Amino acid sequence: MAVRRILHLVGSADDDFHGDLSCLYARDCLTATADPTRYDVLIAYITPDRLWRFPASLSPDDIAAAKPMPLFEAIEVLTTQTIDVMLPQMFCLPGMTHYRALFDVLQISYIGNPPDVMALAAHKARAKAIVAATGVKVPRGELLRSGDVPTLLPPVVVKPASADNSLGVTFVNDLADYEAALKIAFAHAPEVLVEDYIALGREVRCGILVRDGELMGLPLEEYRVDNQTPIRCYADKLKRTDGDLSLTAKDGMKAWIVNVDDPITKQVQAAAKQCHAALGCRHYSLFDFRIDPQGQIWFLEAGLYCSFSPKSVVVSMARAAGITLDELLGTLLNQIVDTGSCK
Repeated sequence: MAVRRILHLVGSADDDFHGDLSCLYARDCLTATADPTRYDVLIAYITPDRLWRFPASLSPDDIAAAKPMPLFEAIEVLTTQTIDVMLPQMFCLPGMTHYRALFDVLQISYIGNPPDVMALAAHKARAKAIVAATGVKVPRGELLRSGDVPTLLPPVVVKPASADNSLGVTFVNDLADYEAALKIAFAHAPEVLVEDYIALGREVRCGILVRDGELMGLPLEEYRVDNQTPIRCYADKLKRTDGDLSLTAKDGMKAWIVNVDDPITKQVQAAAKQCHAALGCRHYSLFDFRIDPQGQIWFLEAGLYCSFSPKSVVVSMARAAGITLDELLGTLLNQIVDTGSCK
């Protein structure tokens, strides 16, 4: 089997938080997929000043030793290398959109969804409108801009329209709390989505994998929600200890894989496949759903990225389905080879 040269696109063009998040996952991916008989690894590391580096590894010393360069110099490096595929590991909005578009222009293939799909999914209100048009139920909501006054009565969930990891998300159960919640949300995005709160039931995430030309629903991951934690917040996902970012949702207490025999599995997978098709996804996709006490499934949002770290949600779901990380990555690499293009 030929050795494939994979470029890992890491860092953030926006802020240090997304850069740290990218490195957290990318380091795990590089460790888990380290196999010189299969992969020849290159790393491109981007910082919020929009400079590029090509470090030997993601260790702080190697990053610091790498020459910072502007885009035009980075393009020269990229176009003089023989790169088989780029693996996107950037979670900031420019990383999910502009930088993927750059690789389309350079005709370098990459795993995952194209920039237009990423941009659509990253805007929660637009993604909701698209999937609702296919018949998937979504919570009633309204999109607000600065100065707008919400009309929905509590209980509601207030969230930035284009932020991830539950940054700026607040559960509002009293009109008096609306103003503070809106202020928090607007600190993270210029538009804010206010949604009806779906009563406590279950909250799950479903991954879809394109395999042999078919959409395969992966085992669900369920998240703990209760009267004390009616929605998932930032602290349920990430934490900082002594400056280092780490995951909190992988302890078996806040998140777990749902038994495939659970009757909700097939229903959620069917809804996720509708979402995948509606948004125009490719290779894989990932969607969050709320299940109310009556068993009705409600689409919450899409998260169309995977770092191929063992801790990545799609990887965890695939592992529960008996698909190893090597098999998962190989399946998607083969799709790119078979299509002969980055599209």
